Amino acid sequence: MKVLVTGGAGYIGSHTCKILLSEGFTPIALDNLISGSDKAVQWGPFYKGDIRDTALLKKIFTEEQITAVIHFAAYINVGESMRDPLKYYENNVSGSLNLIGQMTEHNVQSLIFSSSCTLYGNTAESPISENCKPAPINPYGETKQIIENVIIDLKKSYPLKSVILRYFNAAGAGLDGDLGETATAGFHLVPLAIRAAMDPDYYLQVFGGDYATPDGTCIRDYVHVEDVARAHVLALKMLLQKPLNAPYVELCNLGSERGYSVLEIIREVEKITQKPVKYKMGPRREGDPTRLIAEATKAKKLLGWHPQFSDLQTIIRTAYQWHLRTNS
Repeated sequence: MKVLVTGGAGYIGSHTCKILLSEGFTPIALDNLISGSDKAVQWGPFYKGDIRDTALLKKIFTEEQITAVIHFAAYINVGESMRDPLKYYENNVSGSLNLIGQMTEHNVQSLIFSSSCTLYGNTAESPISENCKPAPINPYGETKQIIENVIIDLKKSYPLKSVILRYFNAAGAGLDGDLGETATAGFHLVPLAIRAAMDPDYYLQVFGGDYATPDGTCIRDYVHVEDVARAHVLALKMLLQKPLNAPYVELCNLGSERGYSVLEIIREVEKITQKPVKYKMGPRREGDPTRLIAEATKAKKLLGWHPQFSDLQTIIRTAYQWHLRTNS
């Protein structure tokens, strides 16, 4: 059974491809390699290209006889989305519409959509359940909400079966050391904090020390990348058990249900690396919510998903081991 994984050379996409293969699926990775790495494609056929390339999508759906789609491909940098929103709408929205259009044309009914906790915005709810009304405060979050709405609307006229996964901060690296963050590490806290501990010339930039939190820095829910990837495979298995031509859409949060501040992450990195993390405190970054912590009961009940590796020590330890391996 062949599964198209858009963004399959990316951080979470490559982990998902690995698990898919171990579960008996054939992952077909599609990635333009802007933020992914061809070295992360090791578990199935690979197409280098863009989800906005209609001809390429037609070729893949026709020749590979795709059964389902797991859609990761997107630009994901919140700060960049504030500076260049058009780039995000063109890729994340137009590209997703093109992909979904080709799914309908080729009668592919199962879709797992990679969404984000970012669309909750600056909600006062904590922890955040799926019932919290989306109120994104940056273009990246807006693009995710738009495609969620498209998926929900589409089931009224097409037998789409979809699970939308709103995950919180994916972090860490593969437990066996074969996968980790590459290009996306340029704006993710955990690998940057590790770099600030290991590189004598690098200082971590902390964006804002005046938030309404105990230490003044933003609080986030961190979930191990392998736990996030496995949730996508569990969602796929559930969808494939649903009857054909029967619309179905569900959405779930993915998170550890525990929040950590930026300074708490820094202290844990210092503990594991046994080195000080050099950082500079700067102004807030536009578009950053104060606190995002998941309430993930629904994923546990619906998908049978339970995060196994999302304690902070495992997340940072695996990320540190990946850093040592790739920078030695």
